[in-house]
Amino acid sequence: MDDLLIRPAETDDVPAIVALYADDPLGAHRETPDDLAPYLAALKRLTDDPNQHLMVAERSGRVVGTLQLSVIPGLSRRGTTRSVIEGVRVHSAERGGGLGSHLVRWAIEESGRQGCQLVQLTSDATRTDTRRFYERLGFTASHIGFKFQL
Repeated sequence: MDDLLIRPAETDDVPAIVALYADDPLGAHRETPDDLAPYLAALKRLTDDPNQHLMVAERSGRVVGTLQLSVIPGLSRRGTTRSVIEGVRVHSAERGGGLGSHLVRWAIEESGRQGCQLVQLTSDATRTDTRRFYERLGFTASHIGFKFQL
């Protein structure tokens, strides 16, 4: 992974990030790469918030992966600060080569640098391979997640 750069996402990265989101059986139905306006507005909100970190993995000038790391201060668990990893995506040509593991390990290490004591994430229940991936990295399926669509 010596040729890999993990860096904050920039405006010019948005088309590549959205393409990563859409190149997925679930994302193909919920992402709209032909209209970047909502994604650009979201990037502005993210970059304005110091607790939000939308990152890209770049290789040879090309975006090959992404994730979002959110740092959430809290009162429970004796004032524990936690992080949430969201939107982990790896370009289809890069899958199986360790890039996803590298990205998630970066997020775990960054969480520690940000003062977090807990790292959490969710994955769609239909993604059985993804569940095994996270378990291999040391995550435990200790909770049941809920979503409420607005």
